[in-house]
Amino acid sequence: MQQKLGLILLLIFNFSIGFSQSKIEKSESSLKKQNSKASNSTKIGHNLSNNNDTFGEMLLIETFGRLAIDVIAYSVYGILVEMPFERDSPSSSAILTKRPYSNSNRGNYSYDLNDYSAVARTTVLSKYIFENTQLDGHHLNVDIRFYNRLALELDYLQLWENNPNFGYETLAIYTALIKYHRIRTRQFDGWWGLGASYVDGNVDDFGFSLGFGAEIFLGKPISIETNYNQTFINNSSISKFNVLLNYYMRQFKLNGGYQFLKIGDQRFKTPTIGLGISF
Repeated sequence: MQQKLGLILLLIFNFSIGFSQSKIEKSESSLKKQNSKASNSTKIGHNLSNNNDTFGEMLLIETFGRLAIDVIAYSVYGILVEMPFERDSPSSSAILTKRPYSNSNRGNYSYDLNDYSAVARTTVLSKYIFENTQLDGHHLNVDIRFYNRLALELDYLQLWENNPNFGYETLAIYTALIKYHRIRTRQFDGWWGLGASYVDGNVDDFGFSLGFGAEIFLGKPISIETNYNQTFINNSSISKFNVLLNYYMRQFKLNGGYQFLKIGDQRFKTPTIGLGISF
């Protein structure tokens, strides 16, 4: 009887520990660096028998090795930057516009240099996100575009959780990306980027970030935008995925949509509504 009672008390204790943290606290805990003991790994020496290699074998390996590296580098450059056959297409020399739909049904790019063209453009977007009455947040994004193909994106995500059982918790994530706009047409804009993120609060650490996104302009004044960002921090990661419907009015845009967040082992499904301005 005493053993059964002890087992029941142990289960109740473990259950209470598992539910004694808010959602934000669980996210922070899963992102923290684990102070695991370094294991004494066995060092395996790979002794290359260079003396047994003939000159012909080494020459063959070096030749095909360099060829493989050149092919891979050429392919990666073509996929990420530009293929040779694309250099003669209008999109290769596409010019950034002052704002989407500033001229007819053109989006972020035009093929002609005119009064609606821009050397650089900054877009500031402020979004309110919410999961329930206890958890909401603010998402601020600044996108600075220049030289038609490049951009600097600064992103700030702030979450608040007010749970009567766990108290008030906050979490902030700062991200900076250097972006390259790979596909540039009048109706479609696609990009990828690399950068870093900093997680505030109890995590207090940096991580490597990568992202990609696209926007398709359906016709004045509507567009659909989607983007994905992932940050690798310690032994975990942060994922952000957005699907937005944009409505453009001169230099302003209204948008609404859905934002999926995965911070550590915690998932946040948040509708979002926002207002942006381009200048």
